[in-house]
Amino acid sequence: MVIKFGKWLTRHKAVVLIIAFLLLIPATIGYVSTRINYDLLSYLPNSLETVSGQDTMVDEFGMGAFSMIVVEDMEKKDIVALKEKLKKVNHVEDVIWYDDAMDITVPTEMLPDKLREGLFNGNATMMIALFDNTTSADSTMDAITEMRGIVKKQAFISGMSGVVTDIKNLAMAEMPIYVVVAAVLSLLILLLTMDSLVTPFIFLLGIGMAIVYNMGTNMVFGEISYITQALTAILQLGVTMDYSIFLLESYEANKVRYDGDKNRAMAHAISNTFTSVTSSSVTTIAGFAALCFMTFKLGMDLGLVMAKGVIIGVLCCVTILPAMILIFDKPIEKTKHKPLIKSMDKVSAFITKHYKVWIVAFLILLIPAIYGNNHTKIYYNIAQSLPRSLPSNVANSELKDDFDMSTMHIVMVDKDMDAKEKKAMMSEIDDVKGVKWTLGLNSIVGSSIPESMIPDDVKSMLQGKDTELMFVCTKYESATPQVNKQIKQIDKIVKSYDKSGMVIGEAPLMKDLQDVTDIDLTRVNVISIAAIFIIIL
Repeated sequence: MVIKFGKWLTRHKAVVLIIAFLLLIPATIGYVSTRINYDLLSYLPNSLETVSGQDTMVDEFGMGAFSMIVVEDMEKKDIVALKEKLKKVNHVEDVIWYDDAMDITVPTEMLPDKLREGLFNGNATMMIALFDNTTSADSTMDAITEMRGIVKKQAFISGMSGVVTDIKNLAMAEMPIYVVVAAVLSLLILLLTMDSLVTPFIFLLGIGMAIVYNMGTNMVFGEISYITQALTAILQLGVTMDYSIFLLESYEANKVRYDGDKNRAMAHAISNTFTSVTSSSVTTIAGFAALCFMTFKLGMDLGLVMAKGVIIGVLCCVTILPAMILIFDKPIEKTKHKPLIKSMDKVSAFITKHYKVWIVAFLILLIPAIYGNNHTKIYYNIAQSLPRSLPSNVANSELKDDFDMSTMHIVMVDKDMDAKEKKAMMSEIDDVKGVKWTLGLNSIVGSSIPESMIPDDVKSMLQGKDTELMFVCTKYESATPQVNKQIKQIDKIVKSYDKSGMVIGEAPLMKDLQDVTDIDLTRVNVISIAAIFIIIL
């Protein structure tokens, strides 16, 4: 069957190549049309309380994300003007500052203690911008970009939405660079190890087309993660390069076997390659497919794209590559030269002769390897891997310096909870180690004013149809043991007053990310090893 296909392909090699190049048009359109998701936290399962809490915020308050804006050395009237400009930005739901509680002519000393402590420190003040969509939504990132253009160097916009925006900008700017670097390095290695100057370019062209097909067909998923996009091209290049080398070696051997009959040699090379590569690729596909068993949906995102990429790579290896090799056979022959790297026969002979030494060396090195694997710390703070000069990291640094805070949690409770219980709950949260302050409705207008007398526009910011929001400022950075312990304590306090209450926000989401992936990594390892063992067996 495969031999028949190989013979047909050798007779219609030009047609195969024309079709292959024409398919690049829809593949490129699909590539460009596929949305890229830059928020890892959005891949957490919907069953988590932190994720459902985010959805409730969108439904009840028309907001799904927020950012802290630090303003330094600015007059109050100018801050009000800046706030009004920011409120006019598309997808900014609201901006909270102290003029929401009372007129700016009122001295800050007369503000409720919690409000003054939360929004002022020396010559710096803080506003909280609320967005009408989720952290990683395109509209939120566009709003962050526009807000940065408005504030310029007068203020600093911190928060997860700023981090995600910087990740997007960084990925878009740098991804083409390292793909080109990978291609150049691969080309250099191929030129050093192969005996023709043309073959390496044909290999890279064939694999490049397979990568475009794979990225183009991602359109069926609607969107993929930026990590999947960044890894796919490099992984597909590395994983499928062997298939191309195997085809060429088989073709060269069969040319000798069949007295230079190129078409017959290629037909048998396709058959040999398909048989061998199929067995090899199935184990690779199984490894990537194991990622789909992760609760963290990024695993499925990467697993499906890469498994599909391997399949496409195999198909291109037995269709497009043979057609190109046959069409460019003369240039390949004309540019043949002696291999720049000589035979490795002596090295392999030495290894096989002293195989007992190598087994002992393997067993000895296995001990520190296992120790290192079990004692390598994994960090989950996304901003930690980004350059310190990025706007989001600069803003987070200013937030830390001016207000001694790193992030903010949101407590969501039943709106009808007794006012005394709300006050008692907030007081308990204030006593949790690392908490700077809590901010709720009473904090904004003062505890002496009954809730019935609070203006509706102020109420609407923190009270929805069924729930009420409170902000909790923390000294601790997200994805640290300290903040994870703090979140557990706050959640315990909240649930003691309201069983349906939730602690949500950036740090709680990252805590869930750590908890979920710790389990997922073990599960994926077990499933992939078991699947590959069964295939080999």
